[in-house]
Amino acid sequence: MSKPRQNGVPPRLTLAAAFVAACLAGCAEAPPATAVRLRPAVDITRGSYAAADALATQIRPLLSPEAPLIVATLVNINRLDESSPLGRLITEQVASRFVQGGYRVIEVKLRSQIYMKRNEGELILTREVRDIARQHNARAIVAGTYAESADRVFVNMKVVELDSNVVLGAVDYQLDRDALVRSLLPARQ
Repeated sequence: MSKPRQNGVPPRLTLAAAFVAACLAGCAEAPPATAVRLRPAVDITRGSYAAADALATQIRPLLSPEAPLIVATLVNINRLDESSPLGRLITEQVASRFVQGGYRVIEVKLRSQIYMKRNEGELILTREVRDIARQHNARAIVAGTYAESADRVFVNMKVVELDSNVVLGAVDYQLDRDALVRSLLPARQ
């Protein structure tokens, strides 16, 4: 006695079709070992958030989250009076992360004013930033620089206590200089 058909297809034919499909799937070619694997784009936000988290961990014992904090624009290490879309983007993301972590961040948009300047080989905060900090009773400022190489951008950020100029926390990281990062930097001359 033969088995009843399901959906009008004999069981042997169904089993044979499944076997052929499994064999064909096993024969599919894997990409050759020399195939180029595309790397994902640099995740700028992930780097900014990780840097802010590291800074927050370092300063939390020294600076209460209720103490107002200013986040200054990251500047080019070779031209301390210049930034770039990359520097401004990282600044915005770091400020966002501090707010998400419960810190009181003072919104400061000083479009044409310089945040830092060179003074006898040292970085000092401009008077404008110090004045704003005083107006808002800010206890500290996050300031930083970035430096470009052929294939990377190196970022350094510090939390500086405004009354003492003592560095309360510091972090360094780097980004691959991929197409996205290059598009956020000024063209090289």
